[in-house]
Amino acid sequence: MRKAKIKRATKETDISLELNLDGEGSYKIDTGIPFFDHMLSLFAKHGLFNLRLKAVGDIDVDYHHTVEDVGIVLGDALKKSLGNMNGIRRYGLAITPMDETLCSVAIDVSGRPYLIYNVNIPKKARIKNFDPDLIEDFLRAFVMHGGITLHVNIVYGRNVHHIIEAVFKAVARALREAVIIDPRVKGAPSTKGGM
Repeated sequence: MRKAKIKRATKETDISLELNLDGEGSYKIDTGIPFFDHMLSLFAKHGLFNLRLKAVGDIDVDYHHTVEDVGIVLGDALKKSLGNMNGIRRYGLAITPMDETLCSVAIDVSGRPYLIYNVNIPKKARIKNFDPDLIEDFLRAFVMHGGITLHVNIVYGRNVHHIIEAVFKAVARALREAVIIDPRVKGAPSTKGGM
């Protein structure tokens, strides 16, 4: 079982996270931000990752620190749970609809972090009091600490909730495909001899 436990505490946030890449999609998530909890639950369920997360942050000030720091910790947990990455497929692709929205995601678990985020949401859009711009900050922290290349493209969409939900589902499904152990892959999936 590829698992990791991460604890990170700063003056802004205190986060404990457990990740099991070989799970069945169970989750227990509490960040104090209901919409973000909902999106992380989708990530676990559609990725078939077991995720336990408790985050306490200065959300009375703003959601930014908590959302970004959860991305950092989730990326650290991904990297730790993958270890030397021997035997993984490495690449994952998902095209995920959510009603009127269509999202395309491609992932390379390469050790080289990079984010392309083509998601156009009006600047003043909010989901209750959640700023959708924070999702890009979350994903950037996740890829930087997880060492993955991630391309997220909304092909089309109208409803902001559906757009972000499609992103989380597609990222989860593409990541699930990328981290699967393929018995035909010997060692790290790279001609360099390592990742």
